[in-house]
Amino acid sequence: MTTATPTQDAPRVKKRRGAARVEKRRGTRDRLVIGAMVGIPTVLVVWLVWLPALASVALSFARWNGFKLSSLEWVGTQNYTDITTIYPPFWPAIQHNLIWLVFLFVLPTTLGILLAVILDREMWGSRFYQTAFYLPVVLSMALVGFIWQLFYSTDQGLINEVFGSNVDWYGDPDINLWAVLVATAWRHTGYIMLIYLAGLKGVDASLREAASVDGASEVKTFFHVIFPVMRPINLIVLVIVVIESLRAFDIVWIINKGRNGLELISALVSQNVIGEATRYGFGSALAVIMMVISSVFITIYLRIVFREERR
Repeated sequence: MTTATPTQDAPRVKKRRGAARVEKRRGTRDRLVIGAMVGIPTVLVVWLVWLPALASVALSFARWNGFKLSSLEWVGTQNYTDITTIYPPFWPAIQHNLIWLVFLFVLPTTLGILLAVILDREMWGSRFYQTAFYLPVVLSMALVGFIWQLFYSTDQGLINEVFGSNVDWYGDPDINLWAVLVATAWRHTGYIMLIYLAGLKGVDASLREAASVDGASEVKTFFHVIFPVMRPINLIVLVIVVIESLRAFDIVWIINKGRNGLELISALVSQNVIGEATRYGFGSALAVIMMVISSVFITIYLRIVFREERR
């Protein structure tokens, strides 16, 4: 029986020690990378999202003109009381946001689903049609408002020229909301179409074949088989529609700064925070109300998602 001498064991010991040092350095580097990947986004989210949100909540209970901290005056819930009782644009803005929500859910969403079903058939020129319908999505809402000015202009607009009318589509408070909603639908339809088209591509083809074997028509197959299978897509679209209706701002602001029949909660926030009044506390209270309304729908969505994952 032979035993290793200390001279023979020395290279092995050095090799093991070297491997241990390399593994230790690698572990330290991995921890630093993971820490940076988690820490940097967390700092940015806290700094850019949570701190402004908490500051808005705090300012909603104060009266402040935004210039000197010494002028900050705590007024409790007075801002909320004034908003709901003596601020005339608030309830029309709530009504307009609800109209915005229902309109986006009924017309553009339905039309987007219909276009997705048609284009899913791989018809001739489907790529061209997909691009054409999706193109407005890449445009900002402000630019969409300017583009539709070509249709709505009182003097040279296409609609008035074709029908020989003299309607002020953007200026008349009785119809300007509906005119803006049509312009919004032009952009929103392509977005919904693309989401549902991606969902239809992921549906198992055997489901269609089984429904066909059972004698189901294409309409029944879609509503009784395909549409229920796309439940996650439906929930995502519902949340998108709610968020879009609440954060609608750009197009009404560039038209008339959210006045004269186009009052929305987001526009009221801007009017009070960056407008002539500079009422930061009052504008923050409006922002908090909008945030609470959004949180209700988002909470419902997350509960449904988590419930599905547990199942």
